[in-house]
Amino acid sequence: MSASDNPWAARRIEYATAGLAESDLAADPVAMFRRWYDDAADLPEPNAVVVATVSADGWPSARTVLLKGMDADGARFFTNQASRKGTDLAAQPRCALLFPWHPLERQVRVEGVAEPLSRAEVAAYFHSRPRGSQLGAWASHQSQPTTTDELERAFAAAEAAYPVEVPVPDDWGGYLVRPVRWEFWQGRRNRLHDRLCYVREGASWRIERLAP
Repeated sequence: MSASDNPWAARRIEYATAGLAESDLAADPVAMFRRWYDDAADLPEPNAVVVATVSADGWPSARTVLLKGMDADGARFFTNQASRKGTDLAAQPRCALLFPWHPLERQVRVEGVAEPLSRAEVAAYFHSRPRGSQLGAWASHQSQPTTTDELERAFAAAEAAYPVEVPVPDDWGGYLVRPVRWEFWQGRRNRLHDRLCYVREGASWRIERLAP
């Protein structure tokens, strides 16, 4: 198959929105992230983040979750800790995050170490969720084989068991990813993309530029 007949090879967008210079960076990566996050606020689900993990036997896996917090300590997200991502993080807490803001020709990449959130923080977030989402957490044994009928029956059973307040399932929790590296990626013409990184060095951050 020639390149002209290959729909994947032929598809191309020329990035030309803007560039990213060292002088554009905030001193702190979280402040820089918040600046870019504000720019992405009108995109569909700007807090959607790809979480990449690796299993105990070395198999990589990636999936999209929703960011539920970002501060000086790191990024927070919630999930079933018995899921594949949960078992991966229990075996190997190093992970990577990716925010793919394609309409802005931007990406943010984060590498860090995940640690479980406290049960108090997990409970506070869980009870802020819609009731249906709370019941769904009881119905779904995430990442395990199932059928639609089984899920519907499990949801109905949870709805009947918890008519008022829904308790937090034992295997439902959250993670704080403490970053050791950030990359802010801005598309540019001729694939000369800007890639500026914050690299953790003790209590401070070193900034470096990477070739695209």
